[in-house]
Amino acid sequence: MSRQKANPRNAALFASFAVSTAILIFGAFTIDDLSSQKILYRLLVPLARLMIFIGIGLAAGEIIESTGWTRHLSVLARPLFKFGKLGNRCSAAFTTAFISGVAANAMLLDFYKDDKITKKQLFLTNFVNQLPAYFLHLPTTFFIVIPLTGLAGALYFLITFAATLLRIILFLIYGHFSMTYEKNTKDVSAANSPESKKKSLGEILKTIKNKFPRRITGIAMYVIPIYTFVFVINNLGFFEFARKWLAGFIISTFMPVEALSVVILSFAAEFTSGFAAAGALLDAGVLTIKQTVLALLIGNIAAFPFRALRHQLPRYMGIFSPKMGSQLLFMGQGFRMLSLIIVGMIYYYIG
Repeated sequence: MSRQKANPRNAALFASFAVSTAILIFGAFTIDDLSSQKILYRLLVPLARLMIFIGIGLAAGEIIESTGWTRHLSVLARPLFKFGKLGNRCSAAFTTAFISGVAANAMLLDFYKDDKITKKQLFLTNFVNQLPAYFLHLPTTFFIVIPLTGLAGALYFLITFAATLLRIILFLIYGHFSMTYEKNTKDVSAANSPESKKKSLGEILKTIKNKFPRRITGIAMYVIPIYTFVFVINNLGFFEFARKWLAGFIISTFMPVEALSVVILSFAAEFTSGFAAAGALLDAGVLTIKQTVLALLIGNIAAFPFRALRHQLPRYMGIFSPKMGSQLLFMGQGFRMLSLIIVGMIYYYIG
């Protein structure tokens, strides 16, 4: 019987590899500079790294749950998650997100698949995890941006942080009222069940051995072809063309011509060049601090569709399934853009 169950999964994984290979072959014949070295370091290595982190997240979720560490990890964020009625498991995933967003999402998926949290808890926790994601990326950008743009960069970070806090507060308030009658029945019943008691090391390893291949195979079926497809269309120049087209539209409609270079450069995969250009324009007196902050905010908002498709969509669709992953990504980032627009408009009128 186990062989019968394994065959459809293996066939689906084989089909996934076949589709990915076909996409890559198409790219090799249509892209002149798609060398084997670029495929190795820009596709295969990042893809392998992503799958390793997803696997770690799946294993970590089972270990944390089986050893009773869910309650310990949830202590730091327990007051917030108690108010939002999201439960200890979601709080543990929130704490994990300060270390790895991929691992946190894998944990949420594991809890949901095991019927230990509801779909609403999964969605709200994923949205709330935008706060640890903000801090996770902050060290790599803050100490580069501030020397380049000074006060304008500090204001930019202040506005983006205020928008993040606004979202988190509203998500928790929504959870507090929308889950009033649910009272986390799954979280409570699972916590009181015999399965929630601590397991021995042998039992934990056996559980991981039984669940892990099925879970990681199901994720790999979607991650590999989607990641490969995004890699190929990126090297075909789709994102570069779209960024320049959108930059021209935004500049001519909303922004002064002087901010052109700032906004266009902000669309790059790394925002460092955009902030460097902003600093140069500030020093030259071409842009005011307020114009620079607004230009960077608009660049941040406008670049979302391309950053999401290029970097985040393969991960979300692979971990959660195409339907749920795309819902989580576009809803979460839609809330993010809306909050940035609201806080940015407040800054525009009172700043």
